[in-house]
Amino acid sequence: MKPAHKLLFVVCPMLVLGFIYYSSGKLHLHVWGQKPHKDVESTVNVSKVTSVAVRATVTKEPVAEGAVSVGRIVGSVFDKQGFMLNLDTKLPLDLAYKYGNLSEGACKPGYAAAKMTAIYPKFSKPASMFLDRNFKRLAKVINYLPPFGFRTQERIIDVILSATKNYGLGPELDSLICKRCIIVGNGGILSNKSLGSRIDEYDVVVRLNEAPVSGYTRDVGSKTTMRITYPEGAIQKPERYEKDSLFVFSAFKPLDFKWLRQMVYKEKLQGTEGFWKSVARYVPREPSEIRILNPYFIQEAAFQFIGLPQNNGLMGKGNIPTLGTVAITMALHNCDEVAVAGFGYDMNTPHAPLHYYESVKMSAIKESWTHNISKEKEFLRKLVKANIITDLTNGI
Repeated sequence: MKPAHKLLFVVCPMLVLGFIYYSSGKLHLHVWGQKPHKDVESTVNVSKVTSVAVRATVTKEPVAEGAVSVGRIVGSVFDKQGFMLNLDTKLPLDLAYKYGNLSEGACKPGYAAAKMTAIYPKFSKPASMFLDRNFKRLAKVINYLPPFGFRTQERIIDVILSATKNYGLGPELDSLICKRCIIVGNGGILSNKSLGSRIDEYDVVVRLNEAPVSGYTRDVGSKTTMRITYPEGAIQKPERYEKDSLFVFSAFKPLDFKWLRQMVYKEKLQGTEGFWKSVARYVPREPSEIRILNPYFIQEAAFQFIGLPQNNGLMGKGNIPTLGTVAITMALHNCDEVAVAGFGYDMNTPHAPLHYYESVKMSAIKESWTHNISKEKEFLRKLVKANIITDLTNGI
C-alpha cells in the first residue's frame, strides 16, 4: 500500500470518530438542559415560554395582574386586595429582634402597624382617630359623602367641634408610648367565658352601640374607654351610660350630624323622619366627652380591606362594613397592640345566642342589605392568621 493511502486509511476513521464525538456532545447539551449555543437560544419561541410561566402562576387564590415575566417563572404573592397570600410572613429581622428582646408581656410599640405593613404593603399608619378643627385638610375623605367622608357636612361639623373642644383620648392615654387596645363585640360567644378581668387590663377598651356592661362584668369587663355608635344604635336610657367614657359618634348619613348637634347642644330632638328605628333623645355626656370618628376608617375598611363595591362613593347594597370592623380598622392605625373579643357568627349553631345580653338566637340573622358578612369575615381572618390582632374568644 502506498504511503498516501496508508495516511488516508488512518486519518479518515479519526475524522469520523471526531465528528461522532462532537455531535454526541451537542446532543448532551440539549438533553440535560445546559445553556445552548447562542444561535439556538435565539430561536426559542417566546410565546411558549410565556405560556409556561402563566401555567406556573396558577393558584387557588386570586393573583395580581402583571406577575408573569418572559423567560422566568414568577408567581404573584398578593391577592386582589393587596394582601400577601402567605399570611404567615415573618417580620423583618430588625423588627423581630426589636420585639423579641422585650420582656414577656410588655407592650410592643408599633407592633400592629409593623405586622399589618408586612402583609399589606399599602398600609399607611397616619390616620387620626377623631376629627379635629383641621378636618378639612383630610384629603382622603373630603370628597366623599357620608358614611365614607363628610362632604356637604363641613359647616355643621365645625359647629359641633367648636363645642366639644377636645379631639383626643385624653391627656393620660394620649401620652402613652405604647397603647394596648381591645374592641369588645356584642356576640353571644362572650357568654360564660369569664374574660372580664382580662378585658379590663387593656389600656383602651372599645365598646359598640348599646351593648350593656352592668350585669355582665364577669364576661365583658367593667371598663369602657369609648363607646362607638350612631343615632339608631345609641343607648336610649341615660342611666345605662358608663361614667368616664367617651361618646364616639360614627355618621352613616347626613341626618346623623344634625342629630349629633342636637345632642351636643342639649337641644330638643326635632323630627325623627329618616331614621330606620327609634333614636336616643338625650345623651348624658358633656360636649368635652363627645368625639366624631374619622370616616376614613369606614372608607378604608370597605374599599381597601374588604373589597366592597364602591358604588361611586355612595352607600349601597352590601358596601357598608359593620361597626366592629370599622373599630378594628381605627385601632390598627392608632394602637400598638390590638385584640378583639365577642366577634364572629357561627351559623352552624342556630340555637346559640346572637348577643351576650339577650335571648335572640343565631337563626334570627337574615341577609343584610348593607353588610357583606362573609367577605368581612374573610378580612378579619387574615388579621388573626397573620397575628395582627388577638381573638380572645376564637370566634373569627
